[in-house]
Parts: sequence; structure tokens; C-alpha cells
Amino acid sequence: MRICRFGFDELVLTGFYVDTHVIPIDQAAEAFSQESGVELLLPATEDPLDLLPPEGISFESARELDAWLGRLDEADRAELMIPIDEVRLLVPIASPPKLLLLAGNYARHVAERGGTAAERRETFPYVFMKPPSTTLTRPGDPIILPRVSPDHIDWECELGVVIGRRCRHADEDEAMSCIAGYTIVNDISDRAFRPNPDRTPRERDKFFDWLHGKWHDTFCPMGPCILSADAVADPQVLPIRLSVNDQVKQDASTAEMVFPVAAIVSFLSQLVTLQPGDVIATGTPSGVGSATGTYLRPGDVVRATIEPIGTLENPVEAEEDDF
Repeated sequence: MRICRFGFDELVLTGFYVDTHVIPIDQAAEAFSQESGVELLLPATEDPLDLLPPEGISFESARELDAWLGRLDEADRAELMIPIDEVRLLVPIASPPKLLLLAGNYARHVAERGGTAAERRETFPYVFMKPPSTTLTRPGDPIILPRVSPDHIDWECELGVVIGRRCRHADEDEAMSCIAGYTIVNDISDRAFRPNPDRTPRERDKFFDWLHGKWHDTFCPMGPCILSADAVADPQVLPIRLSVNDQVKQDASTAEMVFPVAAIVSFLSQLVTLQPGDVIATGTPSGVGSATGTYLRPGDVVRATIEPIGTLENPVEAEEDDF
């Protein structure tokens, strides 16, 4: 089951995501009731977590509705669909309490950046954060190349984990039961951010240059939907691909992670309380632009795909004076 948020006729709605179309939850529930004579209890909501495991109040009804839609013939289902180009897809979680991301979680990515990935038993996940309110970018909206440092902006396709219930001091088995679903995150990165070039060097300059290069506005596209956790038997077997202008740059599998999803969630739950709506981006595979000195330019189109979640597409633009 794939759940999305979208804008339509000045309203913010939830719906089933079907790649080129959306099906509004409320319209689907009404059609179901008319056909079956059974009223589904699906209160109007803008929050996808209400429709997802493990604690969504309408999860079971939404899953039943999704299964019913799957049994409809093509013509009946088409009557409920709205083409994607007639709606405004939104980020699937409007305001994540925390937006957490992993660095160096794919060995080949570490290698292409000139490093060596340690074995899982020898190390721990490197985790950083992005400011959600200014970095989160909806599907279809532009990635803005910042005026302050526009020439080394890179892509990173990542599997995003959406937390569905409070998670604290969880072991790996328990951690998996706290997940609502999965989305796609593009961790856009400025590889050459260096404020005050005439500065006096300090010991930690390099780290903070790297970190602050993650924080520019629009640098975290996310979407196009959330694939419910119950539909993913194993999050470590998902193909992950990113293209720029239809040229494939990243082509890998989540099987290549050093720390798998269960270990990441468990580790983080020892440090902080994970809350419903928290999003964790789990790192990127090899194929980033900095490995070949290739960076994003105005006019580029970036497509990040993780099956069976979908494709997150964003154009690239230069920052305007009034941005």
C-alpha cells in the first residue's frame, strides 16, 4: 500500500499513489461503501500515519480499501483516479519531528570518496541532521543551487524510513515493529562549501564545512509516497537507482548497506526517543557526482527511484535574487 499527500482544489488530501495517478482516500471509501453496503470508518485526515502501521487508527480500513481497489476492473478503478499532473504532490510527512541521515553507510560509496569502510562490528553509524522546514522539498519542486556555493552540488539517493510509533532502547527485532513505512530521500550535498576562504584554520573546519554543506534550502527532496511497512518483507533487497537527465548515475541495492535498517533504528533509539513521523535516511550507494567531478547544473532533472516505492523527480535551478 502506497500512501501520498497531495494538494487538489486548495485542499490537502491523502490518497493511494499509483505512479501516474492518485486515488483520494475519501472518494475510494465512498465508492467502496456504495458497492458493498459496508461503511468504512476512515475519518478525513491529512496525516498518512493515521493510515499506516503500526498504530494508525485507520490502518486496517485503509489496507482493506487498498485490497478492494486492487480487485476492481481497470475501468472502474480509472473513474477514481486523478492524473498526477492535475494535483500537487507534497512531501509525505509534512513536518517530521526529526530528519536524521546517515553518512558512509555503503562501502562502495565510502571507497569512491577515497575512504575505507570499517566492518559493522568495528564501528557505529555516523548520523547527522538537516533542518526539515527549509530543506524538505516536495516531488516536482526544484533543487536550488545556492548563490553562496553553486558549483559542486551533488546527489545522493537514499531509502527513507518513517517511524510510526515511539521507539526507545529497542533491539533490532523491536525496531522493525516501530516502522510505519518507507520513502525516498535525495540527500543533496554541497561538496565544496567553505565559508570565509581567508579564515584561520581550525581543527574541525573540514567537518563543519561538510555538515553545513548539507543544510542549504531545498537540499532534501522526499517522496513521492510512503510504502507501508507491511508491504516490505525485507528492506535490504530493494533496488536503488538515480539518474540525471536520464543518464543513470547510481544503480545498486539496499543489500549493500553496512548497517541495515533494523540496526540503524535500534542504534538511534539508544541515543534519542524516536517519535512518529521521524524520518531516517539510510545512506547512499556509490555513483555520486563528486566521484567523477560531475555536479548538478541549472536545467538538469534528477530522478531517484527505489522499487516498489516509486520515483522522486526534481528539476534543478539556480537561486534567484528574490529566492
